[in-house]
Amino acid sequence: MRLTTEERIELGGKDQGTFNPAFGVKDGDEEPQMTVDIGDPHTESLEEAVDKGSDLVYSLNDRPPWYLCILLGFQHYILAFGGIIAVPLILAEPLCIKDNNSAKSQLISTIFFVSGLSTLLQTSIGTRLPILQGGTFSFITPTLAILALPKWQCPAPKASMMLAAQNSSSSPLQMDDSDEVWMTRMREIQGAILVSSLVQIVLGFSGLVGLVLKYIGPLAIAPTINLIGLSLFIEAGKKSGGHWGIAALTVCLILLFSQYLSKVDVPMIAYKDKKWKVFQYPLFKLFSALFGMCGAWLVCFLLTIFDVFPSKSDEYGFSARTDISLDAVTNSPWFHVPYPGQWGMPTFSVSSVLGMMAGVLASTMESIGDYYACARLSGAPPPPTHAINRGIAVEGIGCVLAALWGTGNGTTSYSQNIAALGITKVGSRLVLQTTGLLMIVLGIFGKFGAVFITIPDPVIGGMFLVMFGMIAAVGISNLQYVDLNSSRNLLILGFSTFSGLVLPTWFHSNPGIIDTGIKELDQVIVVLFTTHMFIGGFFGFILDNTIPGTEKERGIKSWQDKAQQGNTNFCDASCYDIPYCNGIFKRFRCFQYLPFLPSFKTSEQGTS
Repeated sequence: MRLTTEERIELGGKDQGTFNPAFGVKDGDEEPQMTVDIGDPHTESLEEAVDKGSDLVYSLNDRPPWYLCILLGFQHYILAFGGIIAVPLILAEPLCIKDNNSAKSQLISTIFFVSGLSTLLQTSIGTRLPILQGGTFSFITPTLAILALPKWQCPAPKASMMLAAQNSSSSPLQMDDSDEVWMTRMREIQGAILVSSLVQIVLGFSGLVGLVLKYIGPLAIAPTINLIGLSLFIEAGKKSGGHWGIAALTVCLILLFSQYLSKVDVPMIAYKDKKWKVFQYPLFKLFSALFGMCGAWLVCFLLTIFDVFPSKSDEYGFSARTDISLDAVTNSPWFHVPYPGQWGMPTFSVSSVLGMMAGVLASTMESIGDYYACARLSGAPPPPTHAINRGIAVEGIGCVLAALWGTGNGTTSYSQNIAALGITKVGSRLVLQTTGLLMIVLGIFGKFGAVFITIPDPVIGGMFLVMFGMIAAVGISNLQYVDLNSSRNLLILGFSTFSGLVLPTWFHSNPGIIDTGIKELDQVIVVLFTTHMFIGGFFGFILDNTIPGTEKERGIKSWQDKAQQGNTNFCDASCYDIPYCNGIFKRFRCFQYLPFLPSFKTSEQGTS
């Protein structure tokens, strides 16, 4: 669920399936409003909204009333819902828990719980910007490549049915042989994420992030992000194929709310100054993915009640029923607190770690743009070097937490929630800290996660069609800064993208073709060459930095120009300081050599 780095710096782009670049905003009230007043029918772009800094109701350091924190915090939770819940649903089949509803509900609870922890860390000691942390698709591709290795293939169907039967008759928290089938796979992914995330931590704490980004341009990012979306088309097809009619209905509903009704503001009522006021709110635009999914879910529920869908599992359309997984809600505990090592001790292998590093680097590249975008929308100055370094390091720590708890994924910043700051005009970090607390609380509530297991596969497939398509398109949108009349650029783009499709497909079609005599080396080669985004990003990076070309031709100059655009500041650079620690940092001279602290002697100072 990521925007391109340039789009987030420019604040004029889209996210994957939730927002559009134009938002309805209210022309400037002179005094701050307690309600989210977006009353005029006039619409303008998000970039224009940012320029109208006087419209900001609450800036970064402000503390809105508690009830507004809860309401806006829950809104951010809903916005991130689609992207976060998609991760465990994608991983269910390769982890061999397609029919293990208990395990899926625990995974959903765990990923929400860890996302809440990571959000609190990022907003408190990371960049200290109002950024929500959640699961990332950058880790999905290498994870699927790892689980596609022969030793991680799921058991034969008969064995799977026996294990599923054993699991359904046991307590959801009871560990038995059937649990061990998927937990061994989860522990392998945990180990890969745990070690590879250390690279992100080192990049942040050492200050090497800036050095790495100097050599990464649009021609390296475009194929990398594009191939994340393209490589997931099989997952979308599997889910949608359960009932293409329901999948198409889901797509149509999402398009209806996100595009056709995007400029329709819904009248809502708020109480302010001892009287009720009516204000206009872009409800359809904010919750398009949620409304589309829930609408299709409701249709499936009604068609299930009236027995329109077949009741036999081998008939087409059965997977669209909503009563297939009701036992997940019944058997799940009311409360379950996720804890580190709940699936066992992580296991480590060189091939898995190297494959996962491709996801870590892609996530790191994209997060830099998030910080600039969020700073502009929250009324903060451009993030200084120490804040960016610390933010990347804390994202790495969040990924380590995800590995220890066992989400099967990492964490990264969410672009759609940053865009929401421009709509609500509330850029307070306290709101996002409230969101983090809500995610932790709802992650502990076991039956809450189990409810989402009942979403029919075709509905999920329809959501995937839109979401993954947008990811691929956003990758291509990086090219807006590149000279596409240059044969050099066309060659790099075409070869890197096409290679990212051809090589993984060939390796999957020829299992066992790599035989160097060293088993570990064979696994390293297979994982790397079956990870689409690694192939595309690697060739894009190498060719872009070795084939001669001007900065303007490569798009580097336009990219940097966007990064230099100023902010409308409501606070000074001290908003990035770590609370209660400034005195200590100033007292000891050694701290000025640590690139992640405000006392770092070469840190860039924002202008107010």
